[in-house]
Amino acid sequence: MSLGKWLGLVVLLVSLYVLWQIRQVLLLLFTAVVLASALNSLVLYLGKRGLKRSWAVALSIALLLGVTFLFCLLVIPPFISESQQFTELVPQSVDRIETWSNWLESQVPDQAILAPEVFNAINTVIDNLANEIPNVASNAFRNFLALFSSSLLVLLNILLIFVLTIMLLVDPHKYRSMFIRLFPSFYRRRADTILTLCDTALDSWIIGILFNMTVIAICSGIGLWILGVKLVLANALIAGLMEAIPNIGPTLSLIPPMAVALLDAPWKALAVLIFYVLLQQLEQYILVPAVMAKQLDLPPAVTLLSQIIFALFFGFLGLLLALPLVIVGQIWFKEVMIKDVLDPWNRPHKNPPPPQSLMDPPSPIEGEATT
Repeated sequence: MSLGKWLGLVVLLVSLYVLWQIRQVLLLLFTAVVLASALNSLVLYLGKRGLKRSWAVALSIALLLGVTFLFCLLVIPPFISESQQFTELVPQSVDRIETWSNWLESQVPDQAILAPEVFNAINTVIDNLANEIPNVASNAFRNFLALFSSSLLVLLNILLIFVLTIMLLVDPHKYRSMFIRLFPSFYRRRADTILTLCDTALDSWIIGILFNMTVIAICSGIGLWILGVKLVLANALIAGLMEAIPNIGPTLSLIPPMAVALLDAPWKALAVLIFYVLLQQLEQYILVPAVMAKQLDLPPAVTLLSQIIFALFFGFLGLLLALPLVIVGQIWFKEVMIKDVLDPWNRPHKNPPPPQSLMDPPSPIEGEATT
């Protein structure tokens, strides 16, 4: 290899290392891009209704802040109160289980097979659980500072995403033009076309996921209300919000209503579990194929594997952004690698013309003089 190729390889490796070190910042930037794309659709809709862009942007941001504040107001305070009540009732529940175990042991004959071993194991588990409750409370108090610092970091990340979203939303064409200039002049119009495809795909995903979130929230609220579970509205909102994380989110949304139902009666917790399993079946076999299949073309295996991979490498934020990242990555791979690189290889060997997309003249967005 020549010196120039070695230098190019070194520059490529250094660039990849730098990008890996700032991967969390890039994820936050991508989150802001997704939010800005969603809000820009609302801004364009308001603009078609005769509202100036500045007022449309301000109204969209105010709507986002209002929805976020209302969600926090409806979800956080009730769950803090229920968590305190849950902590107070856990020792009582342990005593109740121990009493029930002793009663059951007295009803089972000593000659029953494995009866002594089974009840000894149950009593051991109950004693260990009762002994661990004070330790858990003590550890929670010791880790309060760490929890506070983590919460502060999350708040700072949210603030950064919000600021970046506003900046991108105020003048999206400027940042779009800056990104397109990173490509060679002969490929800039093609890059602009691919960005348009990404915008359309993200808008379709947002519309589909918002519809699914609304349906799941309504169905969850109705089911929990019928079962008589407390905090119906808060649990329904959590179920709808977790719908944004396919496969894993619906499972996580089961934990809060089961914990609340357990405070009333064990059978309610079991009923909530059965109801959420049925609701997930409804989502997987009816709702998702009917809505998301028309919006996107992603196999379920690809979705699940992408969530696992992004969660391993980038944490919870990677899990949350796995689907939009795969959507954008799929479009760029399909348009650049397949259509512009691999497909032209099927053409005749004698002087094959380059792809039509590469022959396009520079887009006016570049601001360069044409001859």
